Amino acid sequence: MKSFTLVKINFTAFAVLLCLTLAAQNVMARQALDKIVAVINDDVITQTELNDRVSDFIVQLKLDRNDSSQINALTSQVLERMISTRIQLQMAVQMGITIDDISLNRMIEQIAQSNGMSIDQLRSTLEADGIKFSRFREQTREELIIKQLQQRLVASKVSISEQETQRFIETNLNKNDEHEKYLIQHLLIATPESASPDAISKAKEKAQQLLAEIKNGADFNTLAIHQSDGRNALKGGDLGWRTTSELPESFVAAIKQLEKGETSEPVHSASGFHLLKLLDRSSNTDMITQTLARHILIRTSNETSDDEARALLTQLKNRIQQGEDFATLANEYSEDPGSKIKGGDLGWADPGTFVTEFEDVMDNLKEQEISNPFRSQFGWHLLQVMDRRDQDKTQENLKAQASKVIHKRKYDEELDLWLRRIRDEAYVEYINPAPLSSE
Repeated sequence: MKSFTLVKINFTAFAVLLCLTLAAQNVMARQALDKIVAVINDDVITQTELNDRVSDFIVQLKLDRNDSSQINALTSQVLERMISTRIQLQMAVQMGITIDDISLNRMIEQIAQSNGMSIDQLRSTLEADGIKFSRFREQTREELIIKQLQQRLVASKVSISEQETQRFIETNLNKNDEHEKYLIQHLLIATPESASPDAISKAKEKAQQLLAEIKNGADFNTLAIHQSDGRNALKGGDLGWRTTSELPESFVAAIKQLEKGETSEPVHSASGFHLLKLLDRSSNTDMITQTLARHILIRTSNETSDDEARALLTQLKNRIQQGEDFATLANEYSEDPGSKIKGGDLGWADPGTFVTEFEDVMDNLKEQEISNPFRSQFGWHLLQVMDRRDQDKTQENLKAQASKVIHKRKYDEELDLWLRRIRDEAYVEYINPAPLSSE
């Protein structure tokens, strides 16, 4: 009995040891397949995660996967972006910021609609390009979380005084160049917040070297993707159209000296050294066509079907064409409480005031013409265009947007500083990422 017990115990120990050995081998195998390339505080980025993101950008930027120098530079940029993203997501967790599936689905639906697609078409397009829809969803969720975080910690802290707003209005209303817009690309060689003279000198030297390459024919877009420390680096440094009020004064001074296609000398700021390429410029006068219209609205309900609403409006149109007054009938029949008491009058409206279905009909009517009954999300309408006029809203828009422009400018500056600050305060360790496979 003793020997049997001893053998039984030894067998159990062997089984436990075998399980532990196999488990250790599985862990080692997973680590070999999915090594850690960066440690960020108490989180990690794996080689697979990095490869997935790099592959996504290769598709988006249409890069040659076999060009090792381009892919290595892109990998470095993508890893830095992932590190910044991971730091911000960690902060969001601490603050309890989350995005539920309903909000996420709504955003993805908006993305699909803005690209003229259904969600199924968006999914098919992404997967045809090798981008998993599940990964796209999670990246969209992360972007929404980070946007909320930045709103709380940066945007909400930006304050604008009445004096700033008034000074902006007084200055810009009298500036002829405020009617100019510039299409700009941007490349930043960043310096630390408390950079030494040597670090500043090296950054300036690198910016001048890149400028020399651009003047010798190098592609600005490619250099921005590979070399820029700016937030728009992976978009080739594209800043889009900007007015002078939306740019730092140092940028404006440099841009004004450029012809289309030219790149500025390095512009120094607290963030580092900037290269600016002027792609285009255009007039920014805000001439719009306003429309004066009136309507009669019939809402559908359990008591009023679509067919009944349309039939009633058809009768009302016939009565108006036979001489009855539109305003009187609107006051009697319309179910729009805001315009009903004014005979259906909607007042002078700027483009974009009404829903798409309404504006499409309105824009295609001649003055004094009455539409056929049509449907919008609010119900069925009978619409008449009474008059149109051209209106210069340049000064009015400057006044209305003064606070918004100042806020955006200060927000961009604060966001750059904040991103650098949280990056400096985080523990980050690099562990030699492997080059992306060309397979």
